[in-house]
Amino acid sequence: MSDNRSAIVSYSADEVRKRATGVLKSSVSKRVMDPDRRSDRSDFDLNPELMPGEPFLARLRRAAVLVPIIKRSPEATILFTQRSAGLPTHAGQISFPGGKIEPQDETPLDTAYRETEEEIGIQRTNIEFLGFLDNYRTGTGYQIAPALGLVSADYTLKLDNNEVAEVFEVPLSFLMTVENHQKHERKLNGRNRRFYAMPYQDRFIWGATAGILRNMFERLYI
Repeated sequence: MSDNRSAIVSYSADEVRKRATGVLKSSVSKRVMDPDRRSDRSDFDLNPELMPGEPFLARLRRAAVLVPIIKRSPEATILFTQRSAGLPTHAGQISFPGGKIEPQDETPLDTAYRETEEEIGIQRTNIEFLGFLDNYRTGTGYQIAPALGLVSADYTLKLDNNEVAEVFEVPLSFLMTVENHQKHERKLNGRNRRFYAMPYQDRFIWGATAGILRNMFERLYI
Protein backbone atom coordinates (compact mmCIF):
# COMPACT_ATOMS: atom_id res chain seq x y z
CA MET A 1 0.00 0.00 0.00
CA SER A 2 2.70 2.51 0.97
CA ASP A 3 4.77 1.79 -2.18
CA ASN A 4 1.73 2.33 -4.42
CA ARG A 5 0.85 5.50 -2.54
CA SER A 6 4.35 6.92 -2.97
CA ALA A 7 4.21 6.14 -6.70
CA ILE A 8 0.98 8.00 -7.42
CA VAL A 9 0.99 10.95 -5.01
CA SER A 10 2.33 14.24 -6.37
CA TYR A 11 4.38 16.46 -4.07
CA SER A 12 4.47 19.51 -6.30
CA ALA A 13 3.58 22.98 -5.04
CA ASP A 14 0.53 22.98 -7.32
CA GLU A 15 -0.67 19.75 -5.71
CA VAL A 16 -0.26 21.21 -2.21
CA ARG A 17 -2.30 24.24 -3.25
CA LYS A 18 -4.99 21.98 -4.68
CA ARG A 19 -5.17 19.85 -1.54
CA ALA A 20 -5.27 22.87 0.77
CA THR A 21 -8.09 24.64 -1.08
CA GLY A 22 -11.33 24.37 0.86
CA VAL A 23 -9.68 22.26 3.58
CA LEU A 24 -7.59 24.68 5.63
CA LYS A 25 -8.96 27.63 7.59
CA SER A 26 -8.49 31.05 5.99
CA SER A 27 -8.19 32.78 9.36
CA VAL A 28 -7.87 32.06 13.07
CA SER A 29 -8.47 34.16 16.15
CA LYS A 30 -5.75 36.02 18.04
CA ARG A 31 -7.39 34.86 21.26
CA VAL A 32 -6.23 31.84 23.22
CA MET A 33 -8.85 29.10 23.66
CA ASP A 34 -11.01 30.35 20.81
CA PRO A 35 -13.96 28.35 19.43
CA ASP A 36 -11.55 26.26 17.33
CA ARG A 37 -10.16 24.80 20.55
CA ARG A 38 -11.72 21.36 20.03
CA SER A 39 -9.67 20.77 16.89
CA ASP A 40 -6.39 21.83 18.50
CA ARG A 41 -3.46 19.43 18.28
CA SER A 42 -0.82 19.29 20.98
CA ASP A 43 2.27 17.75 22.54
CA PHE A 44 -0.21 15.71 24.56
CA ASP A 45 -1.74 13.85 21.61
CA LEU A 46 0.66 10.97 22.27
CA ASN A 47 0.56 11.56 26.03
CA PRO A 48 -3.11 11.91 27.03
CA GLU A 49 -2.28 10.92 30.60
CA LEU A 50 -0.12 14.07 30.90
CA MET A 51 -2.80 16.46 29.65
CA PRO A 52 -2.88 19.43 32.06
CA GLY A 53 -6.05 20.96 33.39
CA GLU A 54 -7.83 24.24 32.83
CA PRO A 55 -5.35 26.41 34.80
CA PHE A 56 -2.57 25.47 32.35
CA LEU A 57 -4.83 26.05 29.35
CA ALA A 58 -5.88 29.44 30.68
CA ARG A 59 -2.22 30.54 30.82
CA LEU A 60 -1.39 29.61 27.23
CA ARG A 61 0.36 32.29 25.21
CA ARG A 62 -0.60 32.84 21.54
CA ALA A 63 2.00 32.41 18.79
CA ALA A 64 2.13 31.84 15.04
CA VAL A 65 4.58 30.24 12.64
CA LEU A 66 4.96 29.98 8.89
CA VAL A 67 5.37 26.52 7.33
CA PRO A 68 7.31 27.62 4.20
CA ILE A 69 6.77 25.31 1.23
CA ILE A 70 9.40 26.06 -1.40
CA LYS A 71 8.14 25.83 -4.98
CA ARG A 72 10.89 23.62 -6.33
CA SER A 73 10.25 21.48 -9.39
CA PRO A 74 9.21 18.76 -9.80
CA GLU A 75 8.92 18.35 -6.02
CA ALA A 76 8.37 20.98 -3.35
CA THR A 77 10.43 21.17 -0.18
CA ILE A 78 9.81 22.61 3.29
CA LEU A 79 12.22 25.13 4.76
CA PHE A 80 13.29 24.88 8.41
CA THR A 81 15.36 27.07 10.70
CA GLN A 82 18.04 25.84 13.09
CA ARG A 83 17.79 28.05 16.15
CA SER A 84 20.96 29.73 17.42
CA ALA A 85 22.82 27.97 20.21
CA GLY A 86 22.83 31.04 22.47
CA LEU A 87 19.05 31.47 22.77
CA PRO A 88 17.61 31.18 26.29
CA THR A 89 14.90 28.69 25.21
CA HIS A 90 14.86 25.91 22.61
CA ALA A 91 18.46 26.66 21.67
CA GLY A 92 19.72 24.70 18.69
CA GLN A 93 16.36 23.16 17.92
CA ILE A 94 14.79 22.86 14.48
CA SER A 95 11.70 24.99 13.99
CA PHE A 96 9.63 27.09 11.61
CA PRO A 97 10.02 30.88 11.49
CA GLY A 98 7.60 32.40 13.96
CA GLY A 99 7.02 33.68 17.45
CA LYS A 100 4.65 35.32 19.90
CA ILE A 101 1.71 37.37 18.66
CA GLU A 102 2.51 40.99 19.51
CA PRO A 103 -0.07 43.75 20.11
CA GLN A 104 0.79 45.41 16.79
CA ASP A 105 -0.04 42.22 14.85
CA GLU A 106 -3.60 42.46 13.55
CA THR A 107 -3.86 38.72 12.90
CA PRO A 108 -1.82 35.55 13.52
CA LEU A 109 -0.94 35.63 9.81
CA ASP A 110 0.63 39.06 10.33
CA THR A 111 2.70 37.51 13.11
CA ALA A 112 3.88 34.67 10.87
CA TYR A 113 4.81 37.11 8.11
CA ARG A 114 6.56 39.56 10.46
CA GLU A 115 8.59 36.86 12.20
CA THR A 116 9.59 35.31 8.88
CA GLU A 117 10.82 38.68 7.64
CA GLU A 118 12.71 39.36 10.87
CA GLU A 119 14.26 35.91 11.28
CA ILE A 120 15.20 34.90 7.74
CA GLY A 121 14.46 37.88 5.49
CA ILE A 122 11.75 36.37 3.25
CA GLN A 123 9.23 39.12 2.55
CA ARG A 124 5.48 38.58 2.78
CA THR A 125 5.13 39.69 -0.85
CA ASN A 126 6.97 36.48 -1.82
CA ILE A 127 4.59 34.21 0.13
CA GLU A 128 1.32 32.76 -1.16
CA PHE A 129 -0.84 32.00 1.88
CA LEU A 130 -2.71 28.69 1.61
CA GLY A 131 -4.47 28.52 4.99
CA PHE A 132 -4.00 27.53 8.61
CA LEU A 133 -3.44 24.04 9.95
CA ASP A 134 -5.01 23.19 13.32
CA ASN A 135 -3.80 25.17 16.32
CA TYR A 136 -0.99 23.38 18.15
CA ARG A 137 -0.55 23.55 21.93
CA THR A 138 2.90 22.92 23.40
CA GLY A 139 3.88 21.62 26.80
CA THR A 140 5.87 24.83 27.28
CA GLY A 141 2.66 26.87 27.30
CA TYR A 142 2.06 28.13 23.76
CA GLN A 143 -0.89 27.83 21.42
CA ILE A 144 0.56 28.06 17.91
CA ALA A 145 -1.26 28.98 14.72
CA PRO A 146 0.66 27.32 11.83
CA ALA A 147 0.20 29.15 8.50
CA LEU A 148 0.96 27.24 5.32
CA GLY A 149 2.60 29.32 2.58
CA LEU A 150 4.17 28.76 -0.83
CA VAL A 151 7.51 30.52 -1.36
CA SER A 152 9.26 31.09 -4.67
CA ALA A 153 12.34 28.91 -5.18
CA ASP A 154 14.49 32.00 -5.84
CA TYR A 155 13.88 33.42 -2.37
CA THR A 156 16.52 35.67 -0.79
CA LEU A 157 17.69 35.08 2.77
CA LYS A 158 18.87 37.54 5.39
CA LEU A 159 19.32 35.66 8.65
CA ASP A 160 19.06 37.22 12.08
CA ASN A 161 22.06 35.39 13.52
CA ASN A 162 20.92 36.13 17.06
CA GLU A 163 17.97 33.82 16.48
CA VAL A 164 18.78 31.62 13.48
CA ALA A 165 22.02 29.72 12.94
CA GLU A 166 21.09 28.36 9.50
CA VAL A 167 18.23 27.20 7.29
CA PHE A 168 17.79 24.01 5.30
CA GLU A 169 15.20 22.28 3.14
CA VAL A 170 13.70 18.78 3.29
CA PRO A 171 11.78 17.14 0.42
CA LEU A 172 8.03 17.25 0.94
CA SER A 173 7.73 13.58 -0.05
CA PHE A 174 9.92 12.55 2.88
CA LEU A 175 7.91 14.60 5.39
CA MET A 176 4.52 13.49 4.04
CA THR A 177 5.37 9.76 4.06
CA VAL A 178 3.91 8.12 7.16
CA GLU A 179 6.75 5.59 7.46
CA ASN A 180 9.07 8.51 8.27
CA HIS A 181 6.92 9.61 11.22
CA GLN A 182 8.75 7.96 14.08
CA LYS A 183 7.52 7.85 17.68
CA HIS A 184 10.23 8.46 20.25
CA GLU A 185 10.17 8.58 24.02
CA ARG A 186 12.28 10.36 26.62
CA LYS A 187 12.00 11.22 30.28
CA LEU A 188 10.91 14.77 31.06
CA ASN A 189 10.50 16.00 34.61
CA GLY A 190 10.60 12.43 35.82
CA ARG A 191 7.87 11.16 33.46
CA ASN A 192 8.13 9.44 30.10
CA ARG A 193 6.93 11.56 27.22
CA ARG A 194 6.24 10.31 23.70
CA PHE A 195 6.66 12.55 20.65
CA TYR A 196 6.88 12.48 16.88
CA ALA A 197 10.27 12.73 15.20
CA MET A 198 11.27 12.82 11.53
CA PRO A 199 15.06 12.40 11.41
CA TYR A 200 16.43 13.46 8.02
CA GLN A 201 20.11 12.92 7.22
CA ASP A 202 21.90 14.55 10.18
CA ARG A 203 18.87 16.63 11.25
CA PHE A 204 16.55 15.62 14.07
CA ILE A 205 13.11 17.18 13.47
CA TRP A 206 10.96 16.53 16.52
CA GLY A 207 8.53 17.90 19.08
CA ALA A 208 6.08 20.63 18.08
CA THR A 209 7.70 21.02 14.65
CA ALA A 210 7.18 17.33 13.87
CA GLY A 211 3.70 17.47 15.43
CA ILE A 212 2.68 20.30 13.09
CA LEU A 213 4.01 18.32 10.12
CA ARG A 214 2.05 15.29 11.27
CA ASN A 215 -1.09 17.45 11.33
CA MET A 216 -0.30 18.66 7.80
CA PHE A 217 -0.04 15.04 6.68
CA GLU A 218 -3.36 14.12 8.31
CA ARG A 219 -5.16 17.15 6.87
CA LEU A 220 -3.78 17.05 3.32
CA TYR A 221 -2.36 13.60 2.55
CA ILE A 222 -4.79 11.05 4.01
